[in-house]
Amino acid sequence: MLESIRKHSKFVMILLFLLIIPSFIFFGVDQSYFSVASPTVARVDGQEITQNDWDNMHRYESDRLRAENPNIDAKLLDSPEARYATLERMVRDRVMQVAAQKMHLLTSDAALARALQEVPAIASLRKPDGTLDADGYRALLAMQGMTPEGFEASLRRDMSLGQVLGNVMNTAFATPAVADIAMDAFLQRREIQVAQFLSKDFAAKVQVNDEALKAFYESHKDLFQQAEQAKVEYVVLDLEAVRDGIELNEADLQTYYKENASRLTDEKEERRARHILLNAPRSMSADEREAVKAKAQGIADELKKNPSRFAEVAKAESQDSGSAASGGDLGFFSRGAMVPEFEQVAFTLQNGQVSDVVESEFGYHVIQVTDVKEPKVPSFESVREKIVNDLKDQQAQRKFAEVAEQFASIVFEQPDSLQPVIDKLGLKLHTADGVTRDPQPEAQGALASKDFLDALFTADSLENKRNTDAVDVGTNQMASGRVVSYQPAKQLSFDEVADRVKNLYVEQQSAVLAREAGEAALKEWQADAAKAQGLSPAIVVSREQTHGQPVSVVNAALQAKTDVLPSWSGVSLGDEGYAVVKLEKVLPSEERNAQIARQALLQYVQLFASAEGAAYYELLKKKFDVQFKVDRP
Repeated sequence: MLESIRKHSKFVMILLFLLIIPSFIFFGVDQSYFSVASPTVARVDGQEITQNDWDNMHRYESDRLRAENPNIDAKLLDSPEARYATLERMVRDRVMQVAAQKMHLLTSDAALARALQEVPAIASLRKPDGTLDADGYRALLAMQGMTPEGFEASLRRDMSLGQVLGNVMNTAFATPAVADIAMDAFLQRREIQVAQFLSKDFAAKVQVNDEALKAFYESHKDLFQQAEQAKVEYVVLDLEAVRDGIELNEADLQTYYKENASRLTDEKEERRARHILLNAPRSMSADEREAVKAKAQGIADELKKNPSRFAEVAKAESQDSGSAASGGDLGFFSRGAMVPEFEQVAFTLQNGQVSDVVESEFGYHVIQVTDVKEPKVPSFESVREKIVNDLKDQQAQRKFAEVAEQFASIVFEQPDSLQPVIDKLGLKLHTADGVTRDPQPEAQGALASKDFLDALFTADSLENKRNTDAVDVGTNQMASGRVVSYQPAKQLSFDEVADRVKNLYVEQQSAVLAREAGEAALKEWQADAAKAQGLSPAIVVSREQTHGQPVSVVNAALQAKTDVLPSWSGVSLGDEGYAVVKLEKVLPSEERNAQIARQALLQYVQLFASAEGAAYYELLKKKFDVQFKVDRP
């Protein structure tokens, strides 16, 4: 039958085509033809979070943290605990989204505008007339890989989600008496003495022989393995590499200069103004404040008719003791020097113009601009380098996706060498020896990426020495590599690691002897305190002042029972040994002045608000039926 099929293969292909293709036309192509369903790892209000969602989000978070902290230990980012923390954040975001949607919590355009004005980098882009420099705003966001529409949508979403817990947490309050009781428990001090039994002091007492060392080696073989290693070469495509390949012509530079000359100067526009201030503290009644405002409006109306009398009226009417005597003169100031309400108006007035009434936290102002000092426009040559850098940065951002596609295609289509992609894109070849499956603590760049290392250690890469696919290793960073040579993992023999076996064995046994000695001393001293010896001089410790004591010792001291003093407790110091803690006295927290007391009250309210927010979040999790499908590590 097989021979018959081979002879009539063309006929069979046509028959299969006629039978199979119509089924796709009439019934469609299910997504499962192309991908395997990703398992569900969590569910919120019936909405699933899949393993793929989780992996992608953790990869994004890891890349972001690596970009912000290049020296971070890569192992911390890829630990089970770190991965689970990412899932918990995803669940929390999903809960907030569902809650905001069902509670109809929206962010108005006015609230969004106020939030944007509070961003210093955006506030600095305002023109003299108070409007926003749209081109500068778009360029600023482009440097971060964002568009104004995307950034504002993200900010609006975050503000809406913030209302979910904010509506609960912002109502938290506490009286000074309650805060004092709570904070006193936290800031309490205790006088202690400590006797330490350090492992290193017992090292000489450890009995070492070949039989014991070999037994230790056999029971801890996992400590004496040489991990698989590879010698690799790799290339990295990042914004800097794309930027280096960009060439600019003089016409582009000149055009950019003409369109952005005023924005390229380091100088800021300065204005000189006078003002008349009528005080209106918040403690005033609404009627009193309205009367002050009406008086200020009368002054403004009068001075608009005769602006030359501003200094005269300011001397007579202004309640600003610092400027009234000089006719309300405030001298020259730039953006950021005055309160926002005052500044916004002052930088929109024409020279000599008098404003309407302006309300601020100080009261009601009437403002007159008396001079404008425009920033000096720099020459083209003085800012040429800055223009080149700005244009290259902008073009690199726009061009990266295109070059990244080229990069991925070349390393895939020509898998036997990295030289073609190096020649085409002008990249640098990197080499590394002793590369393992897991990132080393000192690893940086591509070698700190678990995804890249996983790609290097696939069967195809190890056996056929082919290029890996292009792998995202950071924000706007891709890498591809190939294995040059490979050494499998192997168990090291006892003879190869004899010295290391001995050192580890002595360390372990020293800690055992130190703990046994400490426990014996604790038992003896609890029975007869007069026999205690080797205790340190008395010190006073608290959670804020540990005086160099290990955290475990301080915690033991603060958790010890106080019904009978002195009291004794034992504390393991891990591999370093053991400590015996004698609690002598319980002391109240140090007296606090009025300012510190206010800070303590504020801190307590913040802690209380956080606790209320956490409790409300747990309630929302139950309400929206949050289910974790994977266990916490």
